[in-house]
Amino acid sequence: MADQTLPIHGALDLTPPRESQHTLLDILHDWVITVDHKKLGLMYMMMAIFFLLVAGAEAICIRIQLAVPNNHFISPQTFNRLFTMHGTTMVFLVGMPLVFAWANYIVPLQIGARDMAFPRLNAFSFWLTFLGGIFLYYSFIGGPGLYGTGSAPDVTWWAYAPLTAKAFSPGHATDYWALALIVTGFGTIGGGINIMATVLSMRCKGMTLMRMPLFTWLMFVNGAFVLIVITPLTAAQVMLLIDRYLGGHFFDTQAGGSATVWMHFFWIFGHPEVYVLVFPAFAIASEVIQVFSRKAIFGYPAMVAAVVGIAFVSLGVWAHHMFTIGMTSAGNAFFVLSTSLVGIPTGIKIFNWLATMWGGKIRFATPMLFCTAFLFQFLCAGLTGIMLSVAPWDWQLHSSYFVIAHFHYVLVGAIVFNVFAGIYYWFPKATGRMMSETLGKWHFWLFFIGFHVTFDTMHFVGFEGMPRWIYTYPADRGWQHLNLVVSIGGVIQAIAVLLFAYNLIWSLFKGKIAGNDPWDAWTLEWATSSPPPIYNFATDPVVRSRRPLWDLKHPEDPDWKYD
Repeated sequence: MADQTLPIHGALDLTPPRESQHTLLDILHDWVITVDHKKLGLMYMMMAIFFLLVAGAEAICIRIQLAVPNNHFISPQTFNRLFTMHGTTMVFLVGMPLVFAWANYIVPLQIGARDMAFPRLNAFSFWLTFLGGIFLYYSFIGGPGLYGTGSAPDVTWWAYAPLTAKAFSPGHATDYWALALIVTGFGTIGGGINIMATVLSMRCKGMTLMRMPLFTWLMFVNGAFVLIVITPLTAAQVMLLIDRYLGGHFFDTQAGGSATVWMHFFWIFGHPEVYVLVFPAFAIASEVIQVFSRKAIFGYPAMVAAVVGIAFVSLGVWAHHMFTIGMTSAGNAFFVLSTSLVGIPTGIKIFNWLATMWGGKIRFATPMLFCTAFLFQFLCAGLTGIMLSVAPWDWQLHSSYFVIAHFHYVLVGAIVFNVFAGIYYWFPKATGRMMSETLGKWHFWLFFIGFHVTFDTMHFVGFEGMPRWIYTYPADRGWQHLNLVVSIGGVIQAIAVLLFAYNLIWSLFKGKIAGNDPWDAWTLEWATSSPPPIYNFATDPVVRSRRPLWDLKHPEDPDWKYD
């Protein structure tokens, strides 16, 4: 049954003939000029994986430097550059492309559309994002004149003033950093507009908003969310360049400007950005957990309301990153309360995922293993986030490694784990082949162990007072053993990622033939061939519930008319 192709009310002819490409140049040309949402989704994914490997290598260098006290593996200047590039790369060149990778490939298939609403804008958005990555890493290239820089930016990924001032950051490395974020920001805004337009205007007949898969709902909210949170960052980057080249003084405290204004602009973007990045992880979990639990998602309307609530409340929590700058007591109280409120809709989602699993016939395939770990780790990240929302507690730990541990529990423990789950889950649809379950489980357990060795231990380093941006430390601080454990965990994670990369490449050529629906799922992307044809569906599908494919395969199910 899993490999059987079933029509969705007329969506027949699911295995069309494909045009053959005869030369490598033909293939490259086809991918470069494509406006097909599936190819663009895969290009976003390949870009994200490439920069993930780059940022991972930067992180390993940082951890080698901190593994033992008084180390000189890299210089202080190189450490600061790697610190800046690692954070910037992970957020803007890994996290953001992943958002649009999933949205591009999956959303049109799930809503029965043949492409995104604006295919050319879609391609333009990708190439802008890719160009931004080139601008950022061009800063490594040396040489005289305007275009030469010879060093990467060293202003940290949040670039507080006055680190970005000409006096503190001469040359052009910081300019490339700002230009890269402006360019990727425009690409991101184009992608957000496209997601919203696609969901609102391209749904197939019968697919009302409350019949959309939760994955599509989350991506729709994320598309709207992106438009709100990216614009303040883009405005701040323009103001920064005006400060550096046109005599402006927005952030120059010596000339009447305010460094705090930059902090507000950045964190108005920066904290909601965490949810922009984590919504795709929620979307993946919402698909994988119900399929591998063999149960429809528990509390669908509550899940939709929760994601809208998270997006709304998270817009008013940014200044909990700024408790230590000396805000008023009223300001502190407001941001303590608003930050704590985010836990309510987030808790609803965790409860509903667990309720979906409860009593289900759970199959712990590789995607489900990653999603199960995500549930535990995201709960832990939420609890430490509530701890840091309390202003007196934050005063003690704000600039310590405890905050880095909390942040990575979200970015790695939630986002990266579910990115892996999504790749294992949809790889058969994109390629027609299965990834190796044996290698997948090795990848999961190595990455799971390495993650907890690194970031569990990092909390204790933070408790002992290790600062966030420290380059090295003396042996008498008592941090050396914990730091060595943290670095060993990083190496274990690196081994796991390399194993994943091998599995990905090997499965692409040697993996087991998947069939059209290897997971016995119920959303529309599994109703077409693997990989899908360029037009997705021969005729427009018609749906009558939230589980259209499941309904056709299991008409005997007494619970199928649940909406």
